[in-house]
Amino acid sequence: MGGCSVLTWRRSRRARDPIHGADAGPRGRAPERPVPCADPAEAEEYLELFHAENPSAGPVKPRLREVRAEIARTGTYTHTPGELAYGARVAWRNSSKCIGRLYWHSLRVRDRRHVDTPEGVAVECVNHLRAAAPGRRIRPTITVFAPDRPGAPGPRIWNEQLIRYAGYEMDDGSIIGDPRYADFTTMLRKLGWAGGPGTPFDVLPLAVSMGDGPPLLSAIPGDAVLEVPLSHPSYPWFEQLGLRWHAVPAIASMCLEIGGICYRAAPFNGWYMGTEIGARNLADADRYNLIPAVARALGLDTATDRSLWRDHALVELNVAVLHSFERAGVTMTDHHTESRRFLTHLDREERAGRVCPADWSWIVPPISGSATPVFHRYYEDRRLSPNFVHHPDSVDRSLGCPFPLSPEGEKV
Repeated sequence: MGGCSVLTWRRSRRARDPIHGADAGPRGRAPERPVPCADPAEAEEYLELFHAENPSAGPVKPRLREVRAEIARTGTYTHTPGELAYGARVAWRNSSKCIGRLYWHSLRVRDRRHVDTPEGVAVECVNHLRAAAPGRRIRPTITVFAPDRPGAPGPRIWNEQLIRYAGYEMDDGSIIGDPRYADFTTMLRKLGWAGGPGTPFDVLPLAVSMGDGPPLLSAIPGDAVLEVPLSHPSYPWFEQLGLRWHAVPAIASMCLEIGGICYRAAPFNGWYMGTEIGARNLADADRYNLIPAVARALGLDTATDRSLWRDHALVELNVAVLHSFERAGVTMTDHHTESRRFLTHLDREERAGRVCPADWSWIVPPISGSATPVFHRYYEDRRLSPNFVHHPDSVDRSLGCPFPLSPEGEKV
């Protein structure tokens, strides 16, 4: 069975204009919101937390006086390396949608606040990918670039993740590759990217800008992209589908918020849970939509829902993902193991006297939910700080709505 034929997706929705967006007027997206000054109350709240959980940092009052004075003088303040590293780890601890927080304290923090050019940011993003997968063992890692400051926005990484695959829209409306990034791919082509070979798994270049300026496009070297070809332990034909997936899920479009400071460029990664690939990226109808092709190859009766052909094909696709990563020696967890680990994390947090925020709809895995222990309980979902948050401008960019445009449609 050929690879490309099962990896072509046809749009059923109205295509968005990749520059202006579906509902934008002739001026395109509005300029970014002004960078606010740091809120002294938010700064004090974090510093009190930092000193309370890190007694070796000494008394908090002298640091509070120092930060208040700096905010009054400059409108913001600068975290010490220790404050930054611990804030990034607590942001992971507070991420209510993440099931894999048991190891929050092990997050490796790469402080790159001194990097002040798009070229430098792109190089450090590539270095991040290499550092996150030594010997194929995935290491939770975050690289933090300069924050926004009054009158001086920090760098922006336009990509949703450091590694994602292009989606090429064909003349007939079909898409080769990942449909989620079809608009982003079209935008990059208009910005000068020549495109890849045209396979379903062409890695997109990095797009990096300083503030809201136009981006620098930078290809990711092949040696920095660890990928796993997919096969199945019981079905030799599965390998002929030509499927693969990258090993490091490095989110790049979220803002790391610590004590009122917004680090808009702070890519971070853990390791994959198998269902993220097998039940979502490769299976969702608006992504690679592989369930029908796998079901046909399995010889399942797809004429009736009562045959549960989708369920059968979905399980086999997830078996293939877990098998392939294990075979390649690349770190991955399964949803049953990770569910038990999450309850261990929850118990530890409760014993430490801390609230553990959790969004049930994200914590429960996308397959076999009721067969996992996280399904059968309630959680308290609240917004704590530090945290990782979505900035509206970053969401627009990562899905293909770029920089501000003039009334004539030219870049400002």
